[in-house]
Amino acid sequence: MQRSPHPLMLFLLLASVCGKHGLVGQPVDGGEDPKSADPRWGQMKSRNQSRPLLPTDFHKDTVTNEWIADGEEDEDYLDLEKIFGDDDDYIDIVDAVSPADPMASAGNVLQLFPGKSRIQRLNILNAKFAFNLYRALKEQASASDNIFLAPVGISTAMGMLCLGLRGETHKQVHAALHFTDFVNASSKYELGTIHNLFRKLTHRLFRRDFGYTLRAVNDLYVQRQFPILDDFRTKVRQYYFAEVQAADFADPAFLSETNHHVARLTKGLIKDTLQDIDPATQMMILNCIYFKGSWVNKFPVEMTHNHNFRLNEREVVKVPMMQTKGAFLAASDQELDCEILQLDYVGGVSMLVVVPHKLSGMKTLEAQLTPQVVEKWQKSMTNRTREVLLPKFKLEKDYNLVEALRSVGVTALFDRNSNLTGISDQRIAIDLVTPALCTFPALSPLPPQG
Repeated sequence: MQRSPHPLMLFLLLASVCGKHGLVGQPVDGGEDPKSADPRWGQMKSRNQSRPLLPTDFHKDTVTNEWIADGEEDEDYLDLEKIFGDDDDYIDIVDAVSPADPMASAGNVLQLFPGKSRIQRLNILNAKFAFNLYRALKEQASASDNIFLAPVGISTAMGMLCLGLRGETHKQVHAALHFTDFVNASSKYELGTIHNLFRKLTHRLFRRDFGYTLRAVNDLYVQRQFPILDDFRTKVRQYYFAEVQAADFADPAFLSETNHHVARLTKGLIKDTLQDIDPATQMMILNCIYFKGSWVNKFPVEMTHNHNFRLNEREVVKVPMMQTKGAFLAASDQELDCEILQLDYVGGVSMLVVVPHKLSGMKTLEAQLTPQVVEKWQKSMTNRTREVLLPKFKLEKDYNLVEALRSVGVTALFDRNSNLTGISDQRIAIDLVTPALCTFPALSPLPPQG
């Protein structure tokens, strides 16, 4: 007798703080016209500067606390020259592709692989997935909506889920995440290579003090008595530092405890992540990312004043506009008719601000965002001292990712016949009844100091 499938109410709760994508609008009548700006800017401040010490308990809530994988020394996570140098563990030759092969066209993201480390190559494909997901979310939004998301959290959660997918379900998710492109890039690569790189990436991003605060946690909650395969349990811990934890989703205490956990991790910036949860839920993946950094060129508080900010061709509002002057990297893209500014944080991370010369150019710009375009911008950037005005903003968004993931080719995952046999030996399926499925709550206050 065939058993009916268990409803696998899969929540991908991906919380992010202090990041920005797609801020709609432009400063006017008080800000500098980006089209008149000279992108060739002078010598940028050195990155070799003192970095503030973090509290001794900084890593207390970080899942990668004291994890050093077997066979890898602690210094491996500190030596950036080794990590991004010519070590055979990080640099591979991309297998030769015949020029006649359509995959060798200029639009193929694999053209960015030569000379890149494995982790850099993974980041390129994560970016490609991010831009595709961004466009899918934009299709669901109104013209005036802002889009805010942390793609690395979504990629990480989906990568973890991939460990339990099989057949067509696995194939579709791998293709959407562009993991298939990665495996096809070199005969040295296989499926396990991707998960191993996520482990390395997670460890390097969140383990050490690079001058900014970056925390993350992967929690995987499973309904008590629901059978999870030991192999899946072992691999999510091995590659994604996630512990499978028993939970009673029908117990109201689970909501409050989880919300308290997220609020504590994000210093109270994200509250009430879970409003409710279907008691029939069998598994929940919780992925949180918390980032806080200090600008290399700070925006003095006393320089923040109200300026006009254009929402569209007809509507202008007054907003607090931060202002500073310093050395910045920037570029001008004549083809996409936009200006690009890089705002650096202490520690070698940065925010890219892209402003079209015309409001009507935003749609064209969004449609053509690719890793190739971003790399072109970065290679063409020059330095000069300039004045920068940036609106203070706070974004809080809540997305249902199901339709967005369908738009990028993930359909079998949400079918009643989806193949998740790598998670449990019982027949399970993702249930679409709950509107909270695949929710992305995000919050971003952007203060003058960082």
